[in-house]
Amino acid sequence: MNSTNYAFISNYAVYSAIVLFTVAFFAHAIEVAFSLRNSGDKTKFDFTRTKRSGDLGTVMIVLAFLCLLVGVVSRGISAERVPWGNMYEFSITGALAFTGAYIFALWKYKIRWLGLPVSISVLLTLGTAITVLYVPSAPLVPALKSAWLVIHVSAAIISGGVFLLANCIAATYLILDRYEENSGRPVWALKLPSLEALDQLSYRLVALVFPLWTFSVIAGAIWAEAAWGRYWGWDPKETWAFITWVAYAAYLHARVTVGWRGRKAAWLCLFAGSTFLFNYVYVNIWGTGKHTYSGL
Repeated sequence: MNSTNYAFISNYAVYSAIVLFTVAFFAHAIEVAFSLRNSGDKTKFDFTRTKRSGDLGTVMIVLAFLCLLVGVVSRGISAERVPWGNMYEFSITGALAFTGAYIFALWKYKIRWLGLPVSISVLLTLGTAITVLYVPSAPLVPALKSAWLVIHVSAAIISGGVFLLANCIAATYLILDRYEENSGRPVWALKLPSLEALDQLSYRLVALVFPLWTFSVIAGAIWAEAAWGRYWGWDPKETWAFITWVAYAAYLHARVTVGWRGRKAAWLCLFAGSTFLFNYVYVNIWGTGKHTYSGL
């Protein structure tokens, strides 16, 4: 089988993943919408009525993860290199890492309630990848031909996936906190975890992956010295990677030493995540410097 065939397999696998994520989105939407029931003058949330729909959504996300894995691996085989040499490849691999982080957290912490926002987020990422960022499979540009590509970029992709999952949880915290501060939780949110549980889960995810992000930044500096003869040059991507590191370090410091919890910690987590997204979207596509490898 030649490289062209593997490229077609990759494309079809990504398209199949999009279809499966779409089914998962509708399944989780039905789970939420039809789990409401009236009991006298009260409206309650009963997930037992829509358990099959929720189970279907979970199964579709797992199958979509597997399809996406095939798509990423096939892309790498077709190009005869690791599959993150441009923005399209980084996006589909990032979606894979994000989904994998959700599946792990689902197994560890029973957070199926995140299935709906996770499906939406991945669909937006993959939709943008295939419509705006797609470029044909091709060899690496000379500057990327290094073993550090595997080490540095894989660490960044895994870190980004977990960071974004933590940000989804932090955003959920802020939404529910606003409801509880005013008129109480709406019926669709009655079965979601407590604010304290959301706060703790977001913190644990960031604390888990922050050392990996630190390693990614250090590995990038070592690669820069090998490629360009200097460890740090304040290139826009380097600068924003460092800003992200400082923001998440401030988040962890505020929680551990200052004792920030709840709303303030959630906002700081979202701010840190926004610096990562800015680096991923704006700097990669419209920025200038030695790191502009979007392929567009």
